[in-house]
Amino acid sequence: MNIIIADHYDNLCEVSADIVKKCVRTQESAVLGLATGSTPIGLYKKLILDYQSGDVDFSNVTTFNLDEYVGLSRSHPESYNKFMNDHFFQHVNIHPDNIHIPQGDHPKLEAECKQYEDLIRYAGGIDLQILGIGSNGHIGFNEPGSDPEARTRVVRLSESTIEANARFFGDTALVPRLAISMGIKTIMEFSKHIVLLANGEEKADAIQQMAEGPVTPDMPASILQTHHNVTVIVDKKAGQKLKNQSLYRTS
Repeated sequence: MNIIIADHYDNLCEVSADIVKKCVRTQESAVLGLATGSTPIGLYKKLILDYQSGDVDFSNVTTFNLDEYVGLSRSHPESYNKFMNDHFFQHVNIHPDNIHIPQGDHPKLEAECKQYEDLIRYAGGIDLQILGIGSNGHIGFNEPGSDPEARTRVVRLSESTIEANARFFGDTALVPRLAISMGIKTIMEFSKHIVLLANGEEKADAIQQMAEGPVTPDMPASILQTHHNVTVIVDKKAGQKLKNQSLYRTS
């Protein structure tokens, strides 16, 4: 696990954007796994600016998002489909047919999960997977206690995740209780390179336990310690509780 402690959030976004651009440039038809949430917004802004300046071309890129709320249409203002379109897709030249996000309002959710898993497999896996991390250590919507062997499936959100996401919906009662998520096994098996991003002191405990604690289902992100190619990029606040900082690179 390669850990980079960035000076600040903008620096985190620059470092992660450089990794994404290198992947897109060196892979003939790069497959990117993408995440939502507040942390990667700066990454997407940087990539949009780089696209607009001619520094990167997304025309041959395929994308797969980690998750989507169950019950929300693609046009719902809080759907992850809407989030990705607003913050990234509509600003770059990724072909719409190459964009994949789980369909949370699909009438047959189990079939949707299987098809999504199959699509990733048929694409040859994911060259670069972007991850965030929840304060409780979740990756995607794989909450504490998730089976490490789990594939793409419908999951029940923890109360801490519901409370954390209530700010987007205006009320805890409006936050969906279920979501479709890539499973831990899906992420670990299909991702050739994983880049996990975290900023802010509220993520400091999770980052320390993820990187330096035991590998346990109680801290889902800790399984990344067993992956062959993981880069963790944190700002100083998120990395402040890491005990082995002398071993980590600063950007």
